[in-house]
Amino acid sequence: MKMVFISVAITLGTAVTPLPVAAQTMDHSAHANHAMAQDGEAVQDMEADAKAVLVAYREAISARDADAMTALFTEESSVFESGNDEGTFAHYMEHHLGPELDAITSFTFGDATVAVTRMGHVTYGRETYTYRIELSDGRGIEREGVATSVLHHDADGWKIVQYHSSSRTPRG
Repeated sequence: MKMVFISVAITLGTAVTPLPVAAQTMDHSAHANHAMAQDGEAVQDMEADAKAVLVAYREAISARDADAMTALFTEESSVFESGNDEGTFAHYMEHHLGPELDAITSFTFGDATVAVTRMGHVTYGRETYTYRIELSDGRGIEREGVATSVLHHDADGWKIVQYHSSSRTPRG
């Protein structure tokens, strides 16, 4: 019985005794942009740059500038609008937004808000806005809209990877 007790004590003793563990260095300075992640001002600048892309997209829509809009999206982007998968931005522009822009004489935004949350080289955007569209046939369309977006940062700056918007008739 004494032998069993000693054997159990030895086994339990080694189970709670810390074993040497290979320590990982805490020096991450070799990682790209590590210093930027620690510099609050640089983080704020990157967030401001991401917001500027979303604002530039609204401005390009208002100006009906297809080239300016296209430059803000990655080639592999995904666009979702009011429950529809529109494909890449290039497809969306060719088959949906482009033809609509031809029938629009004015597109104005109001009450716009934009917020972003940055997570490394990815930023999540949230927007709210109202808009009014004047059509070439004289009709006007007013809507309240929201959008969410995912942007990626690389050597060329921020680009929209995924954009999802929806709108509704204003509630009065």
